[in-house]
Amino acid sequence: MKILVATEKPFAPAAVAGIKEVTDKAGYELVLLEKYTDKSQLIEAVADVDAMIIRSDKATKEVLDAAKNLKVIVRAGAGFDNIDLSAATANNVVAMNTPGQNSNAVAELALGMMVMIARNNYNGTSGTELKGKNIGIHAYGNVGRLVGKIANGFGMKVYAFDPFVAKEDIEKDGVNVCNSVEELYSTCQYVSLHIPANDKTKKSINFDLLNTMPKGGTLVNTARKEVIDEQAMLKLMAERNDFRYVSDIAPDAKDEFTAKYADRIFFSPKKMGAQTAEANINAGIAAATQIVNFLENGDDTFKVN
Repeated sequence: MKILVATEKPFAPAAVAGIKEVTDKAGYELVLLEKYTDKSQLIEAVADVDAMIIRSDKATKEVLDAAKNLKVIVRAGAGFDNIDLSAATANNVVAMNTPGQNSNAVAELALGMMVMIARNNYNGTSGTELKGKNIGIHAYGNVGRLVGKIANGFGMKVYAFDPFVAKEDIEKDGVNVCNSVEELYSTCQYVSLHIPANDKTKKSINFDLLNTMPKGGTLVNTARKEVIDEQAMLKLMAERNDFRYVSDIAPDAKDEFTAKYADRIFFSPKKMGAQTAEANINAGIAAATQIVNFLENGDDTFKVN
């Protein structure tokens, strides 16, 4: 079996070593395609591989159609909107993610960005504290649960909304359950966003929803930029000089946000949620392990298509 690790942004050397240890033990050949600069390089590399690990790389229909021997593709991370799931299914390829491996890194980043914006991006002026504030967690999955746990340590009052998680499962963590997304936003000065980007969620974070947030409202986005209605956000920030927006991926309208509201925003230069040594290693090894378990035993526990 031939396993391809295709990473425009490579794994850390320790992660690659961990992946190789897993594949070597299984008797598989490991091939690396790192820092490639053109899609044609990826298309050429996938021609004869049986399995593939990617990070934020685009597994498009063109790529999947070219991978004639491909049986499984794993996105090392929680999100998987960079895989064309329809094309994967059409080519009889099992697509997987590695949920939970990056969760702590993303949760720590979310709280870190909250502290940063609360202290006015550390510009030397007087800020505010997180203690005593309400934080809303929009989607209570692996990351959301950890955000709540850390926020509780800050002395924040934690709320959550997730129609796909049982109320009792949220409440057992000491978290207050909101019955609607509107209730969540209108209750909380801080909202930490963890929803996926799909047809139902794209641009769903809109003016009417955000405008219900209390004075000092702050949206923290470690999810996807596509879920934000950027023009609505710009309108809101023009009308409310108390509102702040931080994100670990820059919006399309970054230049306009920066020109007008530099003191009330922060955007990391690239998506940084999983950019820790620990998450890098965990996700890479998990991806390799899932491939071996699938090819050897048919284990498709984390299948997403």
